[in-house]
Amino acid sequence: MNVADLLLARAADRTVGLRFDDQAWTFEEYVDEAIARAHLLLEHRPSDAPFHVGVLLENTPDYVFLLGAAALSGAVVVGINPTRRGAELERDIRHTECAVLVTEERFLPLLDTLDIGVEPSATFVVESARWKDAVAARRGRAAPRGEIAEAEPFLLIFTSGTSGSPKASICSQRRLADIAATIAKRRGITSDDVLYCAMPLFHANGMMSGWVAALAGGCTLALRRRFSASEFLPDVRRYEATLANYVGKVLAYVLATPATGDDADNTLRFVYGNEGTTLDLGRFADRFSCEVSDAYGSSEGGVTIFRVPGMPSAALGRGAPGTVVLDPETGRPCRRAEFGPDGRVVNSDEAVGEIARVGEDLDFEGYWNNAEAEADKVRDGIFWTGDLGYLDDDDFVYFVGRNADWLRVDGENIAAVTIESVVARFPGAGVVAAYAVPDPDVGDQVMVAMLMAEGASFDPGSFGRFLDEQPDLGSKAVPRFVRIVSALPVTASNKVLYRELRCDFWECPDQVWWRDGEGYRLLSDADIDDLRQRFVVRDRSHLLGAG
Repeated sequence: MNVADLLLARAADRTVGLRFDDQAWTFEEYVDEAIARAHLLLEHRPSDAPFHVGVLLENTPDYVFLLGAAALSGAVVVGINPTRRGAELERDIRHTECAVLVTEERFLPLLDTLDIGVEPSATFVVESARWKDAVAARRGRAAPRGEIAEAEPFLLIFTSGTSGSPKASICSQRRLADIAATIAKRRGITSDDVLYCAMPLFHANGMMSGWVAALAGGCTLALRRRFSASEFLPDVRRYEATLANYVGKVLAYVLATPATGDDADNTLRFVYGNEGTTLDLGRFADRFSCEVSDAYGSSEGGVTIFRVPGMPSAALGRGAPGTVVLDPETGRPCRRAEFGPDGRVVNSDEAVGEIARVGEDLDFEGYWNNAEAEADKVRDGIFWTGDLGYLDDDDFVYFVGRNADWLRVDGENIAAVTIESVVARFPGAGVVAAYAVPDPDVGDQVMVAMLMAEGASFDPGSFGRFLDEQPDLGSKAVPRFVRIVSALPVTASNKVLYRELRCDFWECPDQVWWRDGEGYRLLSDADIDDLRQRFVVRDRSHLLGAG
């Protein structure tokens, strides 16, 4: 089975397959649009270079049709992140050797001064008459002939870029088709469903949990150009969406919007994604009267963890066979977690390690033109995720954070995600990011950036009392600094750019509160000058590689 098979299976289906704003296409029309673009792409297939098609678009119908076109023509889609700029954007396009580039007018200024290596004749703007006429001239043709091998690459998906330069992970036709079938089956997707997707299609979540899952399940894909927390519920009602996918802190952003008495009056039955917190999963399910499920996986493959009935609420779930937690230095299995009466892990130094997978079928297809990153990802037959976690006695996996999300305070290792989960319970807290700033002597101190829910304000006295009352917050995990932000720096897939927060320290335009003694007070200019003198601020370059 490959993605082309999934698409052609819908060629005679006259149910609605795609909605965007006030427009709609049946699956039959959707396939016809993909076929027309497939012929156009084939006419620009290079004879001496990879058949890579860069797509620099937001979530628009053309993106969906181009995905179908690539599946039918054997092209490889390179999803270009439109939030990248300058040398980084140029590097992404050149590194992946794009022979064709399809973009929209709003992104042309980003390309003006760049040497992207794509010929003008192979660069298309979807609003232009040239593009529209070329597509129109090829409508009505039969699908291109020729078998598309299942092992052929179909996507180059850039990693999120929260830790250094993004890597272009390879996803074959077979792997994407398998992922689609698995998600459609697990989520019970049928032709009666409408899947609302506001996650960017250049990202693995939008692609795998959104576009191809809807295609495999035969349901309507309701596409939004860009995510908007305030428009989430209106869109769900407008499209009568029964499903929605998410990644990162999207649930937290939606929950930060003002609640109303009729939020539960909607058509949602199931919301699914990854990187949501246990607290947000429960709050979202209660507020919008739907089931919410969080899974663990990466664009590279390797490790997949699914939630199962009856599992501990704080766990990720159970991993596929071969999923382990290893000491990254020795490669040996870590001890199973032991829990105290308050539910906290009491042997974290022994139990916490890197989530990994061993076995012959690691489902990792490599990175484009990056042998060094491949060798680091798979070492001695082990797939290393770069994520920290631990196992309990029942083989449930718990997520602790990225390797870079580990704070060392007074000789004790503390996970940023643990601090975030506690601070997020503070009344009025919207989105919380915890990270390390240097201690004046050695190690780290804890800083949190907090986006308050709409209409809420930060009360330092209440916050201090709240923290003192939390039984699951150790004394060393109490934030020393609290930064109240109007917005958090995020990737296009709504993952927080912790490295930008770390590099700001307390020197930023936002209000920063300092725990000086028992309570919090605002940092003054004099305080900042004093901190500059007292703190041994190390070379900040070591923070740039942290996620």
